[in-house]
Amino acid sequence: MPQNRPYKVALNGYGRIGRCVLRALYERGQGNLDIIALNDLADQASIEYLTRFDSTHGRFPGEVRVDGDCLHLNGTCVQVLRQDTPEAIDWQGLGIDLVLECSGVYHTRADGQRFLDAGAPRVLFSQPMASEADVDATLVYGINHTRLTGRERLVSNASCTTNCGVPLLKVLHEAIGLEYVSITTIHSAMNDQPVIDAYHHNDLRRTRSAFQSVIPVSTGLARGIERLLPELAGRVQAKAIRVPTVNVSCLDITLQTARDTSADEINRVLRSAAETGPLKGLLDYTELPHASCDFNHDPHSAIVDGSQTRVSGPRLVNLLAWFDNEWGFANRMLDVAEHFLRVTDTTPLKD
Repeated sequence: MPQNRPYKVALNGYGRIGRCVLRALYERGQGNLDIIALNDLADQASIEYLTRFDSTHGRFPGEVRVDGDCLHLNGTCVQVLRQDTPEAIDWQGLGIDLVLECSGVYHTRADGQRFLDAGAPRVLFSQPMASEADVDATLVYGINHTRLTGRERLVSNASCTTNCGVPLLKVLHEAIGLEYVSITTIHSAMNDQPVIDAYHHNDLRRTRSAFQSVIPVSTGLARGIERLLPELAGRVQAKAIRVPTVNVSCLDITLQTARDTSADEINRVLRSAAETGPLKGLLDYTELPHASCDFNHDPHSAIVDGSQTRVSGPRLVNLLAWFDNEWGFANRMLDVAEHFLRVTDTTPLKD
């Protein structure tokens, strides 16, 4: 039977995604999740300050103060740990149900096993893993999260771009049929880029100033989409461009459909999916004259801009979908975490 107490969760890594996950939990209501610990190498004063104030998402909606190794949030203590390896933490002793791995530095099953060997019962990664075999499941909430059996221990939340693109492609493939897909991610700057030119990355383009150029970077989006939608395997290409903004990104999606269609039909299908069915609340639709900043702090996985839909040929379709690459993804991380723990709670782990 499901437990009555809240599920205890620990954050490993307290950067952009880790802080957004914690803040999103408090903003939307804690529900069945209780973050009891976080692990990061930053000092306590920095952790308190960056929790209280955020240049992108504003002030924390409540009390923030530090007392020893406790980060107090609205009177609740989150224990702060400062360890540089998973093995250095007694995850079992913390009594947690799940580690949210938000550092972004672990990408293989061997990495995940390090958490399990140190006592973590299960791990949800905030990044795609190196290969499909490196986790028990890669999930996009609203698409395949219901496939969890309860036996999984290592799960990936995919990427922000995969969470944006997969729902749109699935809806259109089921309604109209897709032959080929080409996507350009137009992504805000990230912390693997320097503010001014500097030795910062083995990708030489990422040594250039994030706020002086539009910069092409590598992306695993095509591979991520094909993992979630294997029926499109071999038919998806993607590239990515970083632009000088601090948050909110978009996908410029070009599709070759299996039959003739129109902009009106494409928009009707996507608007319907946003208003009814399993993607309601995850997918949104608009035709207003928006700019990217309008979607800052938007919790949806994708917002279709119907005013930008174009059809040529009449089987060549071009779409634009916005997404807050921090806030939308952080909310999906919480959705997956809750579902992961509910399913596991009704299917206990066996040795």
